[in-house]
Amino acid sequence: MKSLSTPKGSNKKKLATMLNELLADYMMFYQNTRGLHWNIKGEKFFELHAKFEELYTNLLVKIDEIGERILTLGEQPYHTFSDFIAYSKIKAVKNVSDARKSAESVINGLEEVLKLQNTILNASAEAGDEGTNALMSDYIAEQEKLLWMYKAYCS
Repeated sequence: MKSLSTPKGSNKKKLATMLNELLADYMMFYQNTRGLHWNIKGEKFFELHAKFEELYTNLLVKIDEIGERILTLGEQPYHTFSDFIAYSKIKAVKNVSDARKSAESVINGLEEVLKLQNTILNASAEAGDEGTNALMSDYIAEQEKLLWMYKAYCS
């Protein structure tokens, strides 16, 4: 069994690059969720307004953790809007106020970050990077449940 510790050399760079892509996705997901929180209307306003605030608050914590993990690996985290826009697979959601479309936007964001986090989980395990591996494992477990809940909301 491979010993898990901080990865060496090119593994660090590869993991930091993937984490920077994840950071860009999180920043777009965060901003989209803020917009959903501000713009939600209709009979589900109170329910979703609170859920979106809970979600974007959680995303903000993860953004900080990812940025700090990149620094721990000896690399520089993206920190400009132009980088986030350029590297995020999540696209901006604008002027969405409908409950179902809002929830679908959250589902899309969760699916995108989960896909990349699973890739990073596998790469960090292979590289012996316990810190990144534990972070991704925790995020995945939490977000799979959130994904199930938002999908149940839409069904």
